[in-house]
Amino acid sequence: MKIGILTGGGDCPGLNAVIRAIVRKGVFHYNDTFVGFLEGWRGVLENMARPLDLEAVAGILPRGGTILRTSRTNPVKKERGLERCMENLTKNGVEAMIVLGGDDTQSVSQKLFEHGVKVVAVPKTIDNDLSGTDLCFGFDTAVSIATEAIDRVHTTAEAHNRVIVVEVMGRDSGWIAIYSGVAGGADVILIPEQPFDIQEIAETLKHRHDRGRYFSIVVVAEGAKLASTPAEDERRKKDEFGHVRLGGVGNSLAAEIESRTGFETRAVVLGHIQRGGSPTAFDRMLATRYGIGAIDLVHQGKFGQMVALKGSEISSIPITDAISRTRYVSPELLDVELSLREKHT
Repeated sequence: MKIGILTGGGDCPGLNAVIRAIVRKGVFHYNDTFVGFLEGWRGVLENMARPLDLEAVAGILPRGGTILRTSRTNPVKKERGLERCMENLTKNGVEAMIVLGGDDTQSVSQKLFEHGVKVVAVPKTIDNDLSGTDLCFGFDTAVSIATEAIDRVHTTAEAHNRVIVVEVMGRDSGWIAIYSGVAGGADVILIPEQPFDIQEIAETLKHRHDRGRYFSIVVVAEGAKLASTPAEDERRKKDEFGHVRLGGVGNSLAAEIESRTGFETRAVVLGHIQRGGSPTAFDRMLATRYGIGAIDLVHQGKFGQMVALKGSEISSIPITDAISRTRYVSPELLDVELSLREKHT
């Protein structure tokens, strides 16, 4: 069977491990051949492809990024986009597609599946906010990187009696912020799920200062709501899926904290550092299991499905279920953060 593979949306550690697992099991156990489409859906749209054989995937397990490269291209927004994709799949003799990506990438997978393309999806987002799966590969690596950064800024914050705001990724959900903030001992954690009152945060930090703790760490997800107006959001640039390009809440928050408390405050924006580098052992294992699960779904004829982790088992769910809603931080984890936060009267 000839199978196409692509990686779409933001890159994350573990993508290469998925590709490697798909190709190795496909070649060794199913006698498949593979073609990789470059730069996500752009590669299918513009017919940019390369062969994927055992030599192509040799040595890529520990590598970050993706050997197929990626983009946020949305064929639905292009003239005859879906039709061109289907034509190019036919030209390349592709009998089925395995698509690695988040909700935006998989929304295109679903549309092509509805047009008769045999598609299997693999969940990919370091934000960990895809519905229907307990964990996405890359999340553990991102949390580990963010936690190490928080550990490091602790010492300089204490040395200078500063407040340091650490901005981490998380557009619609605060999984990275909660996990890294709790693991790194942050004093305040701000996430998109709970819009925050800046004055309340300032009072919390002042109370901590009053009891002799002259430094503080605030972790904020990039999508946390900081009194922005819809008009401001409309002026910001958007990607092809209509999402506002985020970033900057850390600096805004740091300025507000310093203004309201008088404490010297600095911001650290981790940004794409969280996406880069080699995946953790956990993510390599999870990504490999997802890759094997995906190629097995193809040969079981279970198209229109996404591989998913349920507890400790790999299973599958309809792509429509995965992209229908965002997976938010649970109330139990929110309670963990609030239980550790300084109280003030």
